[in-house]
Amino acid sequence: MDLFPEIPLSQWRDSKETLHRFTQIVGKIRLANSVRRNHWWNVPFHLTGRGITTRPMGGAGGNPVFTVDFDFVDHRLTASALDGSTTSFPLLGHSVASFYRETLAALGRIGVTVTLPHPHPYTLPDAHRPFAEDTEHASYDPFWVNRHWQVLSQVNLVLEEFASGFCGKISPVHLFWHSYDLAVTRFSDRSVELGADVDPVTREAYSREVISCGFWFGDEDLPRPAFYAYAAPEPTGLFGRPLRPAAALWTERGGSRLATLDYDEVRGGPDPRAAVLDFYASLYESAAPLDGWDVARLASPGGITDPLARG
Repeated sequence: MDLFPEIPLSQWRDSKETLHRFTQIVGKIRLANSVRRNHWWNVPFHLTGRGITTRPMGGAGGNPVFTVDFDFVDHRLTASALDGSTTSFPLLGHSVASFYRETLAALGRIGVTVTLPHPHPYTLPDAHRPFAEDTEHASYDPFWVNRHWQVLSQVNLVLEEFASGFCGKISPVHLFWHSYDLAVTRFSDRSVELGADVDPVTREAYSREVISCGFWFGDEDLPRPAFYAYAAPEPTGLFGRPLRPAAALWTERGGSRLATLDYDEVRGGPDPRAAVLDFYASLYESAAPLDGWDVARLASPGGITDPLARG
């Protein structure tokens, strides 16, 4: 398969909107059944060899340890418990409402009881509508859903390679279901006071200085797949600094400013992987010194911090 195959948003927008809500349902189950981690690291999905996974959770409140997996090859949702019991159902043919009901029923079959405090979409246009009432979103094209997983899998490895060059506090490479983006985030140890007027989700996510890099498939504000990078809080003088490669742009989106690199610009180039790594590096090389990060001390070329191994 080609690196970064074609995935225009226009070809699978309806499927993406449905799948996004499917993942929010399972993501909220994960949120309700996992131990809270700093910056919400307990909440996102991780890539697997067939789709995405919640990783094990539960083990408290009467529930067994269990995992929920999206299989984007055979297009099924599978729930598994630590005792070996498992159950699954097809992803194809469901509205958000029927998927919600079937997911809860599947969990019940392996002995898991879940009550979501707010069973509605998060930061989506229909956030007012309960999952159980959403019969509007019911599209699922297996070809494009499988293609999106293939793209995520390839980008995941690029982000892992970029992550290897930093030995400070850094997140896993993980898939956030609120905006459906794959990201890795580098942190400094300086606290950021955001104030009580900022929502608690944002306050936890950005309680330290961060430089974050990632990828998303596009949305209403930016209707095309793109790689992105940003620093938060944004250091003075960062916006407008030169980016690499030449196709990279500074973008204002949803009240924030970030660097973007169009997916289709990259996939047609001679070395797409190197271009994306260079893009992420160009943002980091500008933002980290402006924030006063000790770039040399935080470096781990090739993932190596052992001075003898470096040669």
